[in-house]
Amino acid sequence: MSNFVTDCSCEDQLKDTVQKLRKNMPESVMYQTSLMSALLSGVYDGETRIADLLRKGDFGLGTFNQLDGELIAFDSNVYQLRADGSARPADPDQKTPFAVMTFFQPQHKHVFERAVQRDALHQLIDSEITSDNQFCALRVSGHFSSVQTRTVPCQCRPYRSMPEVLGNQPIFEFTHRHGELIGFRTPQYMQGINVAGYHEHFITDDRTGGGHILDYVLEQGTLTFGAISKLVIDLPENADFLNANLTPENLDDAIRSVES
Repeated sequence: MSNFVTDCSCEDQLKDTVQKLRKNMPESVMYQTSLMSALLSGVYDGETRIADLLRKGDFGLGTFNQLDGELIAFDSNVYQLRADGSARPADPDQKTPFAVMTFFQPQHKHVFERAVQRDALHQLIDSEITSDNQFCALRVSGHFSSVQTRTVPCQCRPYRSMPEVLGNQPIFEFTHRHGELIGFRTPQYMQGINVAGYHEHFITDDRTGGGHILDYVLEQGTLTFGAISKLVIDLPENADFLNANLTPENLDDAIRSVES
């Protein structure tokens, strides 16, 4: 009888431990400030600080006020990827008009020992998370034979629309570099709210360069990724956002032109 009671007690303790661990783990939620359609329309100033973002997640991407470079975040560190191709740690008081964050909880892992192109890597993710109706967060750590990036230069008022700004964007090529790739796969029905499809940023292992990814070839490295099924959006209340046209006729084409 005593052995039976002890076994039940151990099983109950195990269940309690699992429940406590689940409660202590951050929920798998994607947090977003503002909308991609607002950024597209020239809403380049927000009130959300980098310190605020880190309360919502330890992993993500976005941009900075005045469209001053690209934002990349992982391991609770946030970096600013600048228009000259350089990178630097972001200041906690810097603000963003658009960013996406989550507490990264990968469910899948794949090690690449041979070169793989961007499309092939995406196909592997799609084969594991087969529904396009789910969000996905992904990270690649490794050696890249090439990474092509662009970074938007800082803007001044009166702001031009994003398609106009990106007509003069500088493009950089990183070759044979170790680094980190951070990204999201977003459902097609989210186009305009976010960026449908894959959206990825890169930073070198010495944290001195990077940008918004246009293309890459991974030589060797590790891919980790996981599905996300919950989204929280904070909408701005400033005049720029309230007066912006968030549903232009060419929304899909415009987003594809600036993000691809």
